[in-house]
Amino acid sequence: MYTDYSKADLDDRLAEREWMVQTQLIGRDIADEEVINGMLIVPRHKYVMEEKQEYAYYDTALEIGVGQTISQPYIVALMAEALELKSSDNVLEIGTGSGYSAAILSRMAEHIYTIERHEELAHIAKERFQSQGYGNIEVRVGDGTLGWTENAPFDAILVTAGGPVIPDTLIDQLAIGGRLVMPVGDKAEQKLLRVKKTVTSELIEENLGSVRFVPLIGTKGWRELN
Repeated sequence: MYTDYSKADLDDRLAEREWMVQTQLIGRDIADEEVINGMLIVPRHKYVMEEKQEYAYYDTALEIGVGQTISQPYIVALMAEALELKSSDNVLEIGTGSGYSAAILSRMAEHIYTIERHEELAHIAKERFQSQGYGNIEVRVGDGTLGWTENAPFDAILVTAGGPVIPDTLIDQLAIGGRLVMPVGDKAEQKLLRVKKTVTSELIEENLGSVRFVPLIGTKGWRELN
């Protein structure tokens, strides 16, 4: 059903991605064709450490170094779908991590601006984007809770770490009609929230379910890990 991808983009682990999409995404009500096609194309095993690659298409989060993780495929798909992206959208991502989520989003939107506080991870992700031809992703090292004011407003904002509240800085940088998806709660467990900004700047909030993410560290998030 979802076959609008180029064979030139694919490698010999396509069968594993097709299994992942069928069992973990479509089987759990992910229906956005752009999300599904992106996850068929983007090679998740190239976004994890070499010793973890055999587990790349399992329904699990994996460590990527410096205490960070790549989310399980279903959560990546759920958050991408919740953004309701259009091809003309500019997107801000807080928490680049391995770069996997940004690679998915880059196939759905015009431009991705992604911020990572760990310089090592940002450097590795940038190299991955360059080697795989993702020319519409820009990476910055910094405090993601402060956003990226030079390129605001954003049609969509994705936060891939859990904070105590949604930073007001990010709300301010969300365009009218924009969508923000973020885990909110304590450091042990959060609710995945989607916030939409109306034409009157009112915020409409929706709870998408319980999740567990690494802490959002920054001026407008948690100040420290412990």
